[in-house]
Amino acid sequence: MGIYVSVRGWLECDERQLLALQEIISTHEDDHYSNGWGAPRRHSNWTHYVFYGADIRESALNWLLEQIREIARIPASDDDGDRVRGLFLASHEVDGTSEWQVREGQLITSSADTRHQYLG
Repeated sequence: MGIYVSVRGWLECDERQLLALQEIISTHEDDHYSNGWGAPRRHSNWTHYVFYGADIRESALNWLLEQIREIARIPASDDDGDRVRGLFLASHEVDGTSEWQVREGQLITSSADTRHQYLG
């Protein structure tokens, strides 16, 4: 049957970064786990949010992590210097829960805080 990882989280960006983010997601389209990506039906105000939520096989984890790494590298699009940022929790059936932070152009992974154990 295999080992699964429950991944859920979001990314925050501006309108120009959103276009680059959507392009990255589309280049990794697999017609299965890529269906975990979603966004609000209508945008309001200035920050754009993109969400991911799916139970994926452990073997697909690098596929998703590579997308998130590419997205993290999207440059700031204006003078304020804001990069894409976000947070994901990944609950691995064997290894427990980890936290994925998207900030400062990088994907930073670490063990999740014990407060998040109820999600595992």
